[in-house]
Amino acid sequence: MNDNTCIVVFPSMFTKNKISELTSNIKKILKIHNLKFQSVIKDGSVIVVKASDPVFASSAINLLFGIEKIIIANKIKNEFNTIISEITTVGSRLLLKGEKFYVNVEGVSTGYLPKDVEISATSKLIQKTIKLNTKPGTKTKYDKLLYTCLTKSNGYVSIFLDNGLGGVPNNSQNQKTICCIFDEFSAISCLECIKQGFEVKIIICYQKQTELRNLVKILNHIIPRTLQTKVEIEFYRISIPKTNKQKLLTTIEIISQILMHIAASKKINIVSLPISPLIHPSSFIEYLTKNVFNDGLIPYIPLSGLDDSIMDNAKEIGLEKHLAKIDQLTKNKLNFQQVKNQKLIQSVNTSLKTRKRIQVKLGPNNVHDILDSLKIDH
Repeated sequence: MNDNTCIVVFPSMFTKNKISELTSNIKKILKIHNLKFQSVIKDGSVIVVKASDPVFASSAINLLFGIEKIIIANKIKNEFNTIISEITTVGSRLLLKGEKFYVNVEGVSTGYLPKDVEISATSKLIQKTIKLNTKPGTKTKYDKLLYTCLTKSNGYVSIFLDNGLGGVPNNSQNQKTICCIFDEFSAISCLECIKQGFEVKIIICYQKQTELRNLVKILNHIIPRTLQTKVEIEFYRISIPKTNKQKLLTTIEIISQILMHIAASKKINIVSLPISPLIHPSSFIEYLTKNVFNDGLIPYIPLSGLDDSIMDNAKEIGLEKHLAKIDQLTKNKLNFQQVKNQKLIQSVNTSLKTRKRIQVKLGPNNVHDILDSLKIDH
């Protein structure tokens, strides 16, 4: 890394009008992780970060939503020959024997086209790496991508590139919602709330203590993305009426009642429901949303537009090992029959009495600290 090395953040499609919020979040996440930075400035359509440790800083920044991609790059002047020279130098350092490479240049150019740079840099690289037997690849087939972004005054030649999480900047909606994590699907629903710009109040619901270890591990993938140094989490042990033939739907119904109760007490107007019209019966969705409306609150369904990208969302929060469970949920045929009101009220009241409140200070031992606080063996 040299003095010209910096981090370049590319806002996602829906963040173009929220650059100031993303800039503010970048500064906040770096401070949370105690990472020193000299500046966070806008350069054209990108945000450029000058940090003491670009590798750790880029990893922290990439926890944020509202980012399409992020690169660690060498900053140079936007001059034709200078750009070609830098791409050739960086490429010759990164390429290994026999690799195929693709030069991609995007952005603002004056007096030349980005395509001109791509062609010239590719030619220079072939000459400079002839002993390595490297070859130019194509846009869809290559071993190494040599990416360069051009702004009006500067060029940023990538050393390392990583994809962002998309969505819009954290807390850019300026509204708070409450959500519950009780399985893998509900965790993705909660993640989507954050991804869509809401501040979230998270609760955990479980039926057996043996479930807690897995739920806490899932939680640990989500709380670093809340942009908070301390997070208060409430835990509830839920009680399901016996001889129940629709356990999943009843569980969600009880949880929705718990969420409504907490939302009213915390003066939170929006209740996030972990449901999707592509999985759950429309009659069930209508029933839940009406209940929330009738309680003077606003029902919100983060996964209303659910599609195959749910698997990508699961990978985002480290749920690769649990993809089979989510896949199985999409295959289940669910039939909704309303639980008798008295049994439901009894289950909700019993569950509310089990509340345990824990404040989590973000760090490397979150899982152990939470389980210790809950007095769970691990």
